[in-house]
Amino acid sequence: MEPTAGSPTQAALARQRAVRARERADRASELAQRYESLAEESAERSFDGLYQRLAHIHRSTAGRHRVAAELLDAHARRAHEWVREGGPPPLFMTGVGEACGTNSVAVVLVDGERNQLATASSDQPSCNAQDLEFVLGEGPVDDAVRDRGPVEVAGAALSSRWPGYGPAVRALGIGQVVAVPLQVPGECIGALAVFDPHPDTASTRLFAEVADALTRSVLLGQDAVPGLFGGIDYRAVVHQAAGMAAVQLQCQVADALEMVKARAFAEGRRIGDVARDIVHGQLKLG
Repeated sequence: MEPTAGSPTQAALARQRAVRARERADRASELAQRYESLAEESAERSFDGLYQRLAHIHRSTAGRHRVAAELLDAHARRAHEWVREGGPPPLFMTGVGEACGTNSVAVVLVDGERNQLATASSDQPSCNAQDLEFVLGEGPVDDAVRDRGPVEVAGAALSSRWPGYGPAVRALGIGQVVAVPLQVPGECIGALAVFDPHPDTASTRLFAEVADALTRSVLLGQDAVPGLFGGIDYRAVVHQAAGMAAVQLQCQVADALEMVKARAFAEGRRIGDVARDIVHGQLKLG
């Protein structure tokens, strides 16, 4: 069972994972140094390029583990402070936002057909923005996953690129969105969306480094964090509601899902809240 958000146990687990991530970073750095030395010693020989590639791989791995350690340490600190001072439980994504130079970030996980499986947000604006993308079926995360590359759009270009999502997200007070894919070899499992990053720190390279650390050290790997310490919202209830609505309306599940999305958008409510009303029998479509 996953520890309660902000609990002493959660703080301890985050700190333990941070220690292990730093140990892995140190080992990778040592290997990188060794291969760099070999590359210098064999500069005249044909396989020095191999050593250089290996050094680069281990340098990248070390950097990823260090970023993950910083994110885990930040969460451990917040969890410890929460136990002492109270208030709202800390969210792991808050530290991700800080690393990206903003208050508002979201991580979205998708399946092979680019359907959203789960999402985690740092604050209400990022949560609302991601709900909009899910409901409207267009936006930066979908494009970043589809193209497997960064997406950066600001100002009036938001509305011209995404006729539905753009005006809606600008109405939330968001003026810039950046998304980078969460990638593993041969596959894209989602994207990191960053909203209104500070201009002095905004960099798709930085966001890609954070996304890489999230993908390979936090979401996947030996020290993966189950459910982002309770901060992840699975879309299961939405798909359950769509299934129930499909039975009620005698239509395809895909069509029922679109009706659930349309109802949420029309009422200006979070789609998860609408879905729960359907599942609990408090709302019927049609």
